[in-house]
Amino acid sequence: MSDGNFNRALLPHTPYASGMKTGRAIARMKAVEAFAQWLQMEQPSLSDDERKAKAEAFSQLLNKLLER
Repeated sequence: MSDGNFNRALLPHTPYASGMKTGRAIARMKAVEAFAQWLQMEQPSLSDDERKAKAEAFSQLLNKLLER
């Protein structure tokens, strides 16, 4: 009886997993960018530093939620 690692070594390499990771990373970047643009439209009185801090907090929250 062969082990699973041996069987996996016989399968052709597929870029599916790396493509999924890349897609998720791009989606996160777009979400943070969209939030920053929305924040600029909704809260024009905020300074650039405050906007960056809120966008960073949003990014961290998004990463926590997507880790599950």
